[in-house]
Amino acid sequence: MKSPSELRIQLEAGATTALAYAADRPAIGAALVLGHGAGAGQHSTFMVDFAGAISALGVDVITFNFPYAEQRRRIPDRAPVLEACYRAVIAMVHAELPTAKRALFIGGKSMGGRIATQVAAADRTLPIAGLVLLGYPLHPPGRPTERRDKHLPAVGRPMLFVQGARDAFGTPVELGPVLDTIGPSASLHVVTGGDHSLKLARKDPAAQAAVYDDVQRTIVEWMRSASTSP
Repeated sequence: MKSPSELRIQLEAGATTALAYAADRPAIGAALVLGHGAGAGQHSTFMVDFAGAISALGVDVITFNFPYAEQRRRIPDRAPVLEACYRAVIAMVHAELPTAKRALFIGGKSMGGRIATQVAAADRTLPIAGLVLLGYPLHPPGRPTERRDKHLPAVGRPMLFVQGARDAFGTPVELGPVLDTIGPSASLHVVTGGDHSLKLARKDPAAQAAVYDDVQRTIVEWMRSASTSP
């Protein structure tokens, strides 16, 4: 895997770091911004492995740290700060990457994906071709009535939900009715036996690698289709 290049992104207060993983050839002519989950920043194994693998399949991938992660704080910032950071990343990536001008996708793991949906739902003018959501946090574990889905129909772009079958933050069965309200623009890829991080219950490195590879290829093929759809 090629080493990513580091970028500095100016925020309303301070700055944060982004990593750009250049697409290997043949490229599909699209860019994907991935936000990290609440518990770990862009240097986590999950984020690095997914960014590297997806870029190797032909997509320019950009990861970044939300301000609290950049400052090595444990508690996530409030939603307005997270959203402002994500908007700044979108603006920078769209301005600097030719592939982003053609087809820019956003999303992320858990919280990163949720913030991406909130940003997209709040502004239909943003140049977003679609969203990739890895373990969408439909609700906190053990609190299924505290839903985080009211804004999803307002996103107005194609969405790919990649959800583990035993995700404590929302199973595919729980997501089903939500996707029905969104309509055909929402797609669901179920990871059989996967948890919130798409991990299998049994420790089998080969099987886990195969699961991740299938997810990564699914993402790229979905992006290829979404970026060429009228």
